[in-house]
Amino acid sequence: MTDPTATATATGAGPSAEAFGERLFGAVIQAQLVQAAYLGDRLGFYRALAVEALTPPELAARTGTAVRYAREWLEHQAVAGVLTVDDAGAAPDERRFRLPAGHAEVLTDVLSPNHVLPLARMVAGIGQHMDALVGAYRSGGGVSWSDFGTDAREAQAAANRPLFLGALPREYLPSVPAIHEVLRHDGRVADVGCGFGWSSIGLALAHPGITVDGYDVDEPSVTEARRNAVEAGVADRVRFHCADAATAEGRYDLVTAFECIHDMPAPVGVLATMRRLAAPDGVVLVVDERVAETFTAPGDEVEQVMYGWSITCCLPDGLAHPPSVGTGTVMRPDTLRRYARDAGYDDIEILPIEDDFFRFYRLS
Repeated sequence: MTDPTATATATGAGPSAEAFGERLFGAVIQAQLVQAAYLGDRLGFYRALAVEALTPPELAARTGTAVRYAREWLEHQAVAGVLTVDDAGAAPDERRFRLPAGHAEVLTDVLSPNHVLPLARMVAGIGQHMDALVGAYRSGGGVSWSDFGTDAREAQAAANRPLFLGALPREYLPSVPAIHEVLRHDGRVADVGCGFGWSSIGLALAHPGITVDGYDVDEPSVTEARRNAVEAGVADRVRFHCADAATAEGRYDLVTAFECIHDMPAPVGVLATMRRLAAPDGVVLVVDERVAETFTAPGDEVEQVMYGWSITCCLPDGLAHPPSVGTGTVMRPDTLRRYARDAGYDDIEILPIEDDFFRFYRLS
């Protein structure tokens, strides 16, 4: 496969029609893989195959699906290299298909950092709203988070769950001295834009003395967050509020916003609220996408995937709530710095935490 950026030159000449056609054809194959992964997730195929190798009739029986569809899906996954088959020459309904352990981790292990399946679900889910997106592009309006529905909501939460329950509360945040003191001395935490609550729950599980108040305006997300807190055994220390954080009272030792400021139609107001909620010696932390500091083209894979989310989800959601600044997913450090200063902060500090996808900011 030709490197899509290798043939570009300083004069702006891009790849040949043949090379770009090859690239786009490859993308079609990968898009079909994403669609198949969506089906495999929603229908429970991967979870069944993670337990044992199955024939098409066995898979259909375990998942309550039709044999003919199960067989075609299995064969596609084997042809695509996702599954292996014991005997390709056997009769179609007697072929036994296996899910390799490494693939099973990516597709079924909800706590693994390698669990990429939710991103595939989000891409396929957003694809159901392309007509609405075309309309938004023409009108200048938007498509809200609530319009994107269950697929986007659940996929976003599932994608962040391994980090929010793992390295974030156990490694990343304790490495910052000021935050470590809050966590060590049983501080109060406000989690703005908490979604399904995994960031709040992860902090509480890793630091048993703290209390957390999570705020989000999306009612279905808050309902799930409360359920997750009960199942995690931290509902006595983690409370979720279906409300704008501006309604919160009291002061907090740590005020956080994990991967949500770029979605806010009025981020300056949100940052000002976070500043008000922080105690005099409290910490205000924003974690957002680790995009390039300046626009360059072509961009790396992180830049490409962030723009991909922006054009199909984050920007349309932001513009669905006028008046909106229309930040989009690609919020560069200078943009956040401008928002922070407008909200009354002196500056932002980029913390020395290394993560492939997220940048950590302390607002002073």
